[in-house]
Amino acid sequence: MKDIDPERAALCALNRIFGYKPAVTHRLLDTLGSAAALFDLDPGARRDLLGPYSRHLAAINGDTLGQSARELELLARQGCRFLAVTDPEYPALLKECEDAPAGLYVRSSSPDSLVFGSRPAIAVVGTRDLSLYGRDWCRRIVEAMGRSRQTPTVVSGFALGTDIVAHAAALECGLPTIAVLPTGITEVYPRRHWKWAERMAATEGCALVTDYPPGTEAMAVNFLRRNRIIAGLSRATILIESKRKGGGLITADFAFNYNRDVHALPGRLNDPRSQGCNMLIKKHVAEAILDLDTLMKELGLGVPSRRSAVRVQDQIHSLYEGRMSPGEIGFLSAVAGCIRSNRGITPEGIAERMQCSYERVASATGLLEADGVIETDLMQGCGIKTKIG
Repeated sequence: MKDIDPERAALCALNRIFGYKPAVTHRLLDTLGSAAALFDLDPGARRDLLGPYSRHLAAINGDTLGQSARELELLARQGCRFLAVTDPEYPALLKECEDAPAGLYVRSSSPDSLVFGSRPAIAVVGTRDLSLYGRDWCRRIVEAMGRSRQTPTVVSGFALGTDIVAHAAALECGLPTIAVLPTGITEVYPRRHWKWAERMAATEGCALVTDYPPGTEAMAVNFLRRNRIIAGLSRATILIESKRKGGGLITADFAFNYNRDVHALPGRLNDPRSQGCNMLIKKHVAEAILDLDTLMKELGLGVPSRRSAVRVQDQIHSLYEGRMSPGEIGFLSAVAGCIRSNRGITPEGIAERMQCSYERVASATGLLEADGVIETDLMQGCGIKTKIG
């Protein structure tokens, strides 16, 4: 442990002690000039500084400092690191926030200067219960960022629904992406996303970050701190879908209070997943997303270049020519056309509209989904993948 910087170990310890009240750490740094100085004080001086009834006094000792040094040593062996608030590579926008954490645990194959200092960061957040409409527009928005003159880093919370769709779309478009975790840096939550975690940790410019100490498991109370960091890291926050209460809405509120831009995707009045977005737009907390060119300009990224969408019929013909009869290809094209005109339609609905058997439609939609032409949600609602026109 002789190579561990004492000041970094002290900041790591303060992050563990005052993680839920980071402003206390900032006041201590302003008063004492360093984190290590707090541990050098005699018990009486620490009591005078923090107050005689502070519940944190017992944790400020040499044993805690030693524990943090051992933690940093173990993190290094696991390919992780602790980025202290006093480091020059600490994210500049996050440092502006009065409740910026004393440090971030980072897992990445790239240096901190590349992860946090090379591009503007844009947060994309929303509900776990993402509709096909929300999934479609989440991907369209991230793809537009990838075609913009200044490409950003996409920041989200690694959760089910909007978050993982945003991360995946960023990776598909060649954009770096940062996942802010509600757990310790060596944990993966939800567990089903472990392959995404490995991919992001190995991809240039991408990172997994958290301010929770290693070993912290996911609990409901943890998500508030995670949402604060998502908003603090980002120049602007985009809310895709949200009910009247939810983590995405909380992140948008944090961003607004940090004087950052907030943009929301408007939705149907009778859809609970759009009520949060529509409410923020009504209250003038968020700007309504009405078209991609305007959004990219408002984000400061420039107008995205145009791409040629592949017509769904051309895609189907290319996939199945030589493998199926013209009649079968024509039926698949008709099913896809029905889906494109009726986003969210189920196989039962398609069968009713096309006046054919459910079995034939179900077989067609299963094939189209397996080959990446369409996608379905939990209720079997169908939508055309966004790279196809």
